[in-house]
Amino acid sequence: MNIAYSPCPNDTFVFHAWAHGLVPGAPKLNVTYADIDVTNGLAAEGTGLDILKISYAALPWVLDRYALLPCGGALGRGCGPLLLTKGGPLDAKSPAALSGRRVAVPSERSTAYLLFRLWAASHVPGGVGEIVVMPFNEIMPAVRDGKINAGLVIHEARFTYASYGLHMLVDLGSWWESDTGLPIPLGAIVARRDLDADAISGWIRSSLRHAWDNPQASREYVLGHAQELSPQVAKSHIDLYVNDFTMDLGDSGYAAITALLGRAAAEGLVPSVDPALLR
Repeated sequence: MNIAYSPCPNDTFVFHAWAHGLVPGAPKLNVTYADIDVTNGLAAEGTGLDILKISYAALPWVLDRYALLPCGGALGRGCGPLLLTKGGPLDAKSPAALSGRRVAVPSERSTAYLLFRLWAASHVPGGVGEIVVMPFNEIMPAVRDGKINAGLVIHEARFTYASYGLHMLVDLGSWWESDTGLPIPLGAIVARRDLDADAISGWIRSSLRHAWDNPQASREYVLGHAQELSPQVAKSHIDLYVNDFTMDLGDSGYAAITALLGRAAAEGLVPSVDPALLR
């Protein structure tokens, strides 16, 4: 089967066993490693990939061809994106100071972007100025070097932004959780609708159980694809993003996804989604 997921520690941890033939009965995987903004595009283009890791924000554009799987993704609490600044006029931590400013985001079809737009709609008078899309690994250096006024960051950046001399203006995950009481939907696993979703979900869960039962088995694979991260940062990344929701979304997981996409559709950020297509 052809699969695409990111080289981030949470994805390589989850899929290590399956990718290495350690899941009994599972077909061989042909893996494409790509940033989630790339996989979002691959899913939207209908390139023939069987399984992909995409952002929940990209779901409305692909649900006609891909089904959301109830496992394998990234959804949780205390793991949301951060909005960072260098300091100066924005160091007062006043959201109003973002009015008319340049803000870098990793994708316009990402949960991080949706959370930022939903938050900004009620906290930034007049709205922000220019939105600049750039690879997430380039955002912190761009903020540090003054090329942009603020940056929206994800993944391991929450563990490393202080080393760039940056400041957190808002934790958008904390805002979402306090506003809704729901966890944060980040990355989804989708599979072609003509495939056996139950079987694929079973193989993913078996791969995850193997990773949890044998935490050292995936270490070389994880670190080999996260070469800029220290082992401790990679472990922190896994501990944060791989959790009970990775094994099963459950009612609160689906409620969070429905709430995010419903709010985003009301703001005109994504097409409306029939909740029945999410299960």
